[in-house]
Amino acid sequence: MEYTVQKLAQLAGVSTRTLRYYDEIGILKPARTNSSGYRIYGQQEVDRLQHILFYRELGVSLDQIKKLISAPAFDAADALKEHRGKLLEKRKKLDLLIANVEKTIASAEGRTTMSDKEKFEGFKKKMIEENEKKYGKEIREKYGDETVEKSNAKVMNMTQEEHEAIAQLAEKVNSTLAEAIQSGDPAGELAQKAADLHKQWITFYWSEYSKEAHAGLAEMYVSDERFKAYYDKIHPNAAEFLREAILMYTGLKGEY
Repeated sequence: MEYTVQKLAQLAGVSTRTLRYYDEIGILKPARTNSSGYRIYGQQEVDRLQHILFYRELGVSLDQIKKLISAPAFDAADALKEHRGKLLEKRKKLDLLIANVEKTIASAEGRTTMSDKEKFEGFKKKMIEENEKKYGKEIREKYGDETVEKSNAKVMNMTQEEHEAIAQLAEKVNSTLAEAIQSGDPAGELAQKAADLHKQWITFYWSEYSKEAHAGLAEMYVSDERFKAYYDKIHPNAAEFLREAILMYTGLKGEY
């Protein structure tokens, strides 16, 4: 079975523009071009598109997908099993959110009662999922799976009051840091207050605190562009300033 761009787009539920773009970037080339100049796709291209769309559904970038499916070791059967596992995991999380919404509706209509823990369980699960997607690989490599799992468990057990306190504390860290930067002194009173507030903030997530882990996290704020961008929204030099303040706060200046 062969397909033109138009027919394959209809079959896969994507636009013809998407298929042409995939051709341009080399992630999905047509099997051939016919005498009229139309792109023609065969079974191999259909299967490849299926993998691309599976990966896209899981949030994988096109650059990464291209590397994955173009690798000599790529195995289509293994990839499908991996897709299935990831999709089942995603469905489980969506089912939890749907169940959470249904319980909330039932509670609002007076058909049942819902504890505060139940109300926020689905949202906390989603927050953990998003953090894993953004930073999971780096954090697990730096601190280990056990530490991350303990942190995730602590988040799941948070009360609504604790969740609100964390949000307020995060704002206080940022506002104090912004004020401290104006002094230009990471060892100053305001900068050290910001470092202490930051310690209080992370201990909501960590099962145990250590100066070394705190200093290591501060170093990551500078070395990892995603963390750096978060703090540099406060001030162009905020990530570096916070790192220096934390290193002085922990007494580990010169060791990182």
